[in-house]
Amino acid sequence: MFSHIMVGANDIEESKLFYDKVLSTLGSGPGVLTVNPTGHKRYMYVVGEIMFLISEPIDDSPATHGNGATIGFSADSPETADAWHEAGLDSGGTTCEDPPGIREGEGIKFYLAYLRDPSGNKLCALHNMQG
Repeated sequence: MFSHIMVGANDIEESKLFYDKVLSTLGSGPGVLTVNPTGHKRYMYVVGEIMFLISEPIDDSPATHGNGATIGFSADSPETADAWHEAGLDSGGTTCEDPPGIREGEGIKFYLAYLRDPSGNKLCALHNMQG
């Protein structure tokens, strides 16, 4: 359904260090630099057919995070979600929501870990414990 997700970054190199470390726990290599026609930097992360990008805002305004928005990354185990969370904390992210752990209700059971990246974007590593 999705071709890619892109978030803005106020300090593109700080964000690259954060995402290189966090996304490596999910199987991604380091971000690949691209420069758009306006000269703004972007880093692209590709795993399979899924692409995630960080970008300097092309309107030169500060990057802001969406209130109520969360970007979710699939984790293959609770341990992977914990490694993702720890990598984020070690590289400039901050924890948010409850500590990593199981969330249940209405027939669902997920292991979730939440972070904010250096620009304030809310992220989640999710492991579906039902399958």
